[in-house]
Amino acid sequence: MIYSILIGFAAFLVIGSFYPIVIKTEYYFSARSWWVFLVVGVVSLGASLVVSNIYCSTMLGVLAATNFWAINELFEQEDRVAKGWYPKNPKRDNSLKSTNV
Repeated sequence: MIYSILIGFAAFLVIGSFYPIVIKTEYYFSARSWWVFLVVGVVSLGASLVVSNIYCSTMLGVLAATNFWAINELFEQEDRVAKGWYPKNPKRDNSLKSTNV
Protein backbone atom coordinates (compact mmCIF):
# COMPACT_ATOMS: atom_id res chain seq x y z
CA MET A 1 0.00 0.00 0.00
CA ILE A 2 2.69 2.51 0.93
CA TYR A 3 4.63 1.73 -2.26
CA SER A 4 1.71 2.76 -4.45
CA ILE A 5 1.49 6.09 -2.65
CA LEU A 6 5.23 6.64 -3.00
CA ILE A 7 5.16 5.76 -6.70
CA GLY A 8 2.24 8.11 -7.27
CA PHE A 9 3.96 10.95 -5.43
CA ALA A 10 7.27 10.37 -7.22
CA ALA A 11 5.48 10.25 -10.60
CA PHE A 12 3.74 13.51 -9.73
CA LEU A 13 7.13 15.11 -8.95
CA VAL A 14 8.75 13.82 -12.15
CA ILE A 15 5.90 14.96 -14.38
CA GLY A 16 5.57 18.28 -12.60
CA SER A 17 9.28 19.01 -12.85
CA PHE A 18 9.20 18.66 -16.62
CA TYR A 19 6.85 21.63 -17.07
CA PRO A 20 9.56 24.21 -16.28
CA ILE A 21 12.22 22.05 -17.95
CA VAL A 22 10.33 22.20 -21.26
CA ILE A 23 9.82 25.96 -20.96
CA LYS A 24 13.50 26.63 -20.18
CA THR A 25 14.70 24.23 -22.87
CA GLU A 26 12.64 25.98 -25.54
CA TYR A 27 13.76 29.40 -24.30
CA TYR A 28 17.48 28.65 -24.28
CA PHE A 29 17.89 25.95 -26.92
CA SER A 30 14.70 26.02 -29.09
CA ALA A 31 12.65 23.01 -30.08
CA ARG A 32 15.57 21.71 -32.12
CA SER A 33 16.82 20.07 -28.93
CA TRP A 34 13.96 17.52 -29.02
CA TRP A 35 16.42 14.71 -29.67
CA VAL A 36 17.86 15.06 -26.14
CA PHE A 37 14.46 14.13 -24.69
CA LEU A 38 14.26 11.23 -27.15
CA VAL A 39 17.65 9.84 -26.13
CA VAL A 40 16.91 10.17 -22.41
CA GLY A 41 13.50 8.57 -22.96
CA VAL A 42 14.90 5.60 -24.87
CA VAL A 43 17.66 5.05 -22.31
CA SER A 44 15.15 5.30 -19.45
CA LEU A 45 12.80 2.89 -21.19
CA GLY A 46 15.58 0.38 -21.77
CA ALA A 47 16.74 0.70 -18.18
CA SER A 48 13.19 0.15 -16.91
CA LEU A 49 13.14 -3.19 -18.73
CA VAL A 50 16.44 -4.30 -17.20
CA VAL A 51 16.09 -3.13 -13.59
CA SER A 52 14.62 -5.79 -11.34
CA ASN A 53 13.45 -3.51 -8.51
CA ILE A 54 9.78 -2.82 -9.25
CA TYR A 55 9.88 0.68 -7.73
CA CYS A 56 12.93 1.76 -9.73
CA SER A 57 11.62 0.10 -12.88
CA THR A 58 8.29 1.91 -12.55
CA MET A 59 9.94 5.27 -11.99
CA LEU A 60 12.23 4.76 -14.97
CA GLY A 61 9.15 3.99 -17.06
CA VAL A 62 7.49 7.18 -15.81
CA LEU A 63 10.67 9.11 -16.65
CA ALA A 64 10.71 7.60 -20.14
CA ALA A 65 7.06 8.43 -20.80
CA THR A 66 7.56 11.95 -19.48
CA ASN A 67 10.52 12.50 -21.80
CA PHE A 68 8.50 11.28 -24.78
CA TRP A 69 5.65 13.59 -23.78
CA ALA A 70 8.15 16.47 -23.45
CA ILE A 71 9.06 16.19 -27.14
CA ASN A 72 5.52 17.08 -28.18
CA GLU A 73 5.25 19.68 -25.45
CA LEU A 74 8.47 21.32 -26.67
CA PHE A 75 6.94 21.99 -30.08
CA GLU A 76 3.71 23.19 -28.48
CA GLN A 77 5.79 25.55 -26.33
CA GLU A 78 7.34 26.91 -29.50
CA ASP A 79 3.83 27.66 -30.77
CA ARG A 80 2.92 29.33 -27.47
CA VAL A 81 5.99 31.56 -27.79
CA ALA A 82 4.98 32.43 -31.38
CA LYS A 83 1.54 33.46 -30.10
CA GLY A 84 3.17 35.69 -27.50
CA TRP A 85 1.98 33.71 -24.49
CA TYR A 86 5.57 33.15 -23.31
CA PRO A 87 8.63 35.37 -23.79
CA LYS A 88 10.95 34.81 -26.71
CA ASN A 89 14.68 34.64 -26.03
CA PRO A 90 16.09 37.84 -27.60
CA LYS A 91 19.57 36.30 -27.86
CA ARG A 92 18.40 33.60 -30.27
CA ASP A 93 17.99 33.84 -34.01
CA ASN A 94 14.85 35.65 -35.21
CA SER A 95 13.52 32.55 -36.97
CA LEU A 96 11.12 31.17 -34.41
CA LYS A 97 10.14 27.89 -36.01
CA SER A 98 12.67 25.08 -36.06
CA THR A 99 13.36 23.90 -39.58
CA ASN A 100 15.05 20.56 -38.98
CA VAL A 101 12.63 18.23 -37.27
